[in-house]
Amino acid sequence: MSTDRRTPTDQPLIAPLFHRLVDDAAVFPPGNAALPDAVTAHREHRTAWYADLVGPLLVPASSVDALTALLDPAERLGIGIIGDLPIDRLGVPDDPRVTVRQIEAAAAKRGEDPQPGIARLLALADRLPDVDVYAELPLTFGLLAGLDTVASARANGARVAVKFRTGGLAAELFPTPVELAAVICACRERDLPFKLTAGLHHAIRHADPETGFTHHGFLNVLVGAALAADGGEVADVAEVLAATDAVPLIEPARARRDHPRGLWVGFGSCSMIEPLTDLIRLGLINGGYEG
Repeated sequence: MSTDRRTPTDQPLIAPLFHRLVDDAAVFPPGNAALPDAVTAHREHRTAWYADLVGPLLVPASSVDALTALLDPAERLGIGIIGDLPIDRLGVPDDPRVTVRQIEAAAAKRGEDPQPGIARLLALADRLPDVDVYAELPLTFGLLAGLDTVASARANGARVAVKFRTGGLAAELFPTPVELAAVICACRERDLPFKLTAGLHHAIRHADPETGFTHHGFLNVLVGAALAADGGEVADVAEVLAATDAVPLIEPARARRDHPRGLWVGFGSCSMIEPLTDLIRLGLINGGYEG
């Protein structure tokens, strides 16, 4: 069987707009996959026709040693480390089979000053100059000053960016469209890439029938971030983020699919198949053949 992952017209199976859009967060809630199962599934994702959609396997810092014990001798695996340990204890394993592409850690809890945590993360970035470091900032006290600090370090050459939470177990963890739009535009103004985590289960904004929480859609964010990058105002970006109809989002996404995302790095999902299925249903990926 041929392993050629191109269409007869040499179009990419996954357009550049969607490259590495979804990090594999299988071991995190609500999926909570066992680490061996997550590694096995990630191997399958990395060899599937949709492999270009898939970012690194995300692993808690406390589980990195357990991960390396699961790898084959000749295996090579790109991972992202999520900081469930103190920032000062974060690092990369001394194992040639593992490439740490990013480290993500919370700079502060809600209501805390993020600056001390940002300082520790900047020290980490200085210690690991080949790794992207993401400072997760709460959308509360000290946010804009925190963005300024990270942006200044990035402008001076540090491989740092920011990350925001867009969901969780409480309503206040879901930012409104206006709040998220304001943050996206603030990142745009500082030339600061961002990641998102939690709540982005589907492409289009929707209400979860079990919790009643309204979740942001990743296609909304993709189109909204592109609009922001092009100079869109907060109100215009918020309107895109608030849309619950896919129709006005599909064509803007399709028009940009040959271009990289730029401002928005991507998001983690405990399921790789759900985002893929949504993109296929919306006609943005054609089940293995695009173009």
